[in-house]
Amino acid sequence: MENVKALWRAYGKTQSPELKEKLIILHAPLLKFVAGRMHMHIGQHVEYDDLIGYGVFGLIDAIDKFDYKKDIKFETYASWRIRGAIIDHIRRLDWVPRTLRQKNKQMEQVYTQLEEEHGREPTEEELATHLGMDIEATQDLIKKSSVLSLVSLDDYLEQNYETPFNGLVSNRQDSPEEQAEKQERQEMLAEAIDKLTDKEKQVITLYYYEDLTLKEIAGILQVSESRISQIHTKAIGKLQGKLGKFKALLFN
Repeated sequence: MENVKALWRAYGKTQSPELKEKLIILHAPLLKFVAGRMHMHIGQHVEYDDLIGYGVFGLIDAIDKFDYKKDIKFETYASWRIRGAIIDHIRRLDWVPRTLRQKNKQMEQVYTQLEEEHGREPTEEELATHLGMDIEATQDLIKKSSVLSLVSLDDYLEQNYETPFNGLVSNRQDSPEEQAEKQERQEMLAEAIDKLTDKEKQVITLYYYEDLTLKEIAGILQVSESRISQIHTKAIGKLQGKLGKFKALLFN
């Protein structure tokens, strides 16, 4: 640990390319961990090695901007920089087919309609019937829609919070106007999350703040993975509706 601190101190004073390379190598396991977690969700669309390549830009950016003098854990700061860099590159790829976006929108409309009619969340069988799809195709659509919203919410968080909700601050000082707007966004998102059901809050918390996979959450809540995907998709839909003027930042 002391050697790591000494390395950071030396790099902070010299900005030496050789020391930067050592820091990159030192934190390569963190890069692989973050990329690995994201690959569990979007592996069918993007290769793991590509995620590593995208994430390394975030790691380098984190090293360049990190202030070792502050009482901040680099791993936490870097994780969000890496994650943000990967999300940014994925969005540029625009890998989500238009047909998936259309089917996702249709499913959301059917979901809302059935919920209003029955006064409860619809089952996968009911969704399948109204969508004119078999149960396997419906479960696959639910899972893919969950991936779609993963990118959307992560991108929103990355734009509106440079770091997670743990008091971590960036080196740049926001203007009073920026601080006021950021505060408004924070309050709006917190209020929107607070209005979710207990199970939806659990899924959002475990997924985005505890960094668990849908499969791991399913094990904790003792339901199927497709059910967790369904809850996740529904929660994101509610957040979308409650974010008001900031909705464009969350969903395109």
